[in-house]
Amino acid sequence: MADNKTQVEIYTDGACSGNPGPGGYGVILRCGPHERMISGYDPATTNNRMEMMAVIKALREIKKPCSLKIVSDSSYVIKGITQWINGWEKNNWINSQKTPVLNGDLWEELQVLLNTHEVGWV
Repeated sequence: MADNKTQVEIYTDGACSGNPGPGGYGVILRCGPHERMISGYDPATTNNRMEMMAVIKALREIKKPCSLKIVSDSSYVIKGITQWINGWEKNNWINSQKTPVLNGDLWEELQVLLNTHEVGWV
């Protein structure tokens, strides 16, 4: 990660009771000695959407390009961003099974939000 950009650590998690069902997410943003917690809830959602919303809500809080370390236990989110998203975009958000990408609205927003940052995933 670059030394000239502000370093921000983002810790995320999402969960759902039933899938779909009621769910929520939590985020901790850490920048030097400063820490902020964010959480949210959706009465009818999926685990994957909550995992994605955690990252999206964190990124919405960051107002300038930064060097990010994002910690997530969601292989869906990590693989989606690091392996799948460029192919989905090239195929107009159609997956390898020739159907629309699940959670395409969130993937598109996530891609836009990440574009201004240097990102490392853990």
